[in-house]
Amino acid sequence: MFNRETYITRRQKLKEKISDGIILLLGNVDSPMNYADNTYYFRQDSSFLYFAGLDFQNLALVMDVESGVEIIFGNDIEIEDIIWMGPQIALKEKADKVGIAKTEPYKNLQAVIEKAISSGRKIHFIPPYRAENKLLLNELLGISVSKLKSYASVELIKAIVALRSVKEDQEISEIRKACAVGYQMHVAAMKMAKAGVWEQSIAGTIEGIANAGGGMVSFPVILSQHGETLHNHDHSETLKQGRLLLVDAGAEIGSHYASDYTRTVPVGGKFTQQQREIYEIVLAANNHGRELTHPGSTYLSVHLAACEVIASGLKALGLMKGDVKEAVRSGAHALFMPHGLGHMLGLDVHDMEDLGQIYVGYDDETRPVDQFGTAYVRMGRKLQPGFVITNEPGIYFIPALIEKWKAEKINTDFINFDRLESYLGFGGIRLEDDILVTESGSEIIGDRIPVTPDQIEDIMK
Repeated sequence: MFNRETYITRRQKLKEKISDGIILLLGNVDSPMNYADNTYYFRQDSSFLYFAGLDFQNLALVMDVESGVEIIFGNDIEIEDIIWMGPQIALKEKADKVGIAKTEPYKNLQAVIEKAISSGRKIHFIPPYRAENKLLLNELLGISVSKLKSYASVELIKAIVALRSVKEDQEISEIRKACAVGYQMHVAAMKMAKAGVWEQSIAGTIEGIANAGGGMVSFPVILSQHGETLHNHDHSETLKQGRLLLVDAGAEIGSHYASDYTRTVPVGGKFTQQQREIYEIVLAANNHGRELTHPGSTYLSVHLAACEVIASGLKALGLMKGDVKEAVRSGAHALFMPHGLGHMLGLDVHDMEDLGQIYVGYDDETRPVDQFGTAYVRMGRKLQPGFVITNEPGIYFIPALIEKWKAEKINTDFINFDRLESYLGFGGIRLEDDILVTESGSEIIGDRIPVTPDQIEDIMK
């Protein structure tokens, strides 16, 4: 939790961006794993956390745009709660720590919303992603669950995105802490990547490092020798000498700020010539992408420039052919990199993705591209100082996709399909860093995790 002035200022800025009506932000509640009292680890809603700062269950925040009145709805604990959880701070005292003077029992929320509706006032809410909050909004607003997303306030969404996109100095400091834990996770994974080791033992070890860092993993660990599967959460295999191990993992610290890194290493500690050649192309694309990341540039243009580096490198190996720029314009590179260069990072590992990627990753000037691969670009908008984004190019050899394109003669002017036969069991390589956009350019946040082939081979000895 930051100081109370931080939250007062954030809420004031939010209210100034909304024309009129009531802003309703719901906190999260406990979700049971297999019965009511055995719950998953509690995770507060990030927008609620950003504006209200209270990391507790069963809360709602209402802000009246015209009057400026702010109310936290929640319940104080009873003796049974004290028996199981010990003495707790009163709701009014919690609210005071974030600069909110008024509290009411949670049951009063319904009456406040009904009065606003009967008065013809707008109720601004953001799209719910938890089932519990979908049902609650259905009760409060009388909107069917299936239609809640279409009734969500675009005005509120855009206001929240505008405020949360540019990170405050204190937020960047928290992200640096998360990145430091992420560094430890990935170095540990590199040192464990030896033949005969069970993938799950590495995944469990680095998840433990995240927990020991004061929080948890920022998303389920991706760790696999099948790096060609972009989000591979299966950790059932035993490492085999000479294969590539892709690890995509990050930490979420106690303040809930996140890191997100990817490294790909050779099991046993030594790249083959073929692996090193592909690795160097991905590293060149990563470095070039960061060099082009600066205020005023669109991240879509940076993505396409990184794709040209990949196409150029693959052409030099004889896997692609023809004009590089034309190959990228035609989407031929997407056979090897069918995803975007990166995404926003902050309180969420895919920051604010619950609000709608069209609002988070794009603006009025930069719109999504309807083309395979490029259509998966999450972050394309013009960059501003204070943005924190990931930079994660990759090259993947996906047998099913290669077979499909070859059979359907897709982009045959740019791809040497016959040369791909010897790469069908290669897997994939992705290299991801967390980047801060500065006033004059960009910088990698924290110490860069070992990334050159020589650095990796040295640390794996």
